[in-house]
Amino acid sequence: MSAREPDPSARQLAALWGGAALALLALAPFGERLAAALPACPLHAVTGLPCPGCGTTRAALALAAGDPVAAFAANPLAALGWVAAIGGGLAALALVALRRPLPALPGWPARWRWPLALALAADWAYLIGREIATG
Repeated sequence: MSAREPDPSARQLAALWGGAALALLALAPFGERLAAALPACPLHAVTGLPCPGCGTTRAALALAAGDPVAAFAANPLAALGWVAAIGGGLAALALVALRRPLPALPGWPARWRWPLALALAADWAYLIGREIATG
């Protein structure tokens, strides 16, 4: 393995991530029909309040329809996650196809825990506030 060639297991993982991103993009035209088969959120059904993941499907469908504003309105953190997951997968697949080195991903340092927890809490507060405002 040369300095320019990534570790084979990293290449496989990057290719898998890229394949998943391509599959999601290929399934986008069928998103509405696939989403209809998903169950309703149990927390929302019982309490009337959204869970932290409520709106993730609507965000994905809005992104697939080319409407990022609606995606971020549905669930801002989920919309960012979808963009990162698909964009990162496509970038990883391109690096593998071009036989370029894969960047080393950092671990999750302890200093990221609180900002991530606060981002999740802020996102959930937004979802609850939107639910209360729209009734």
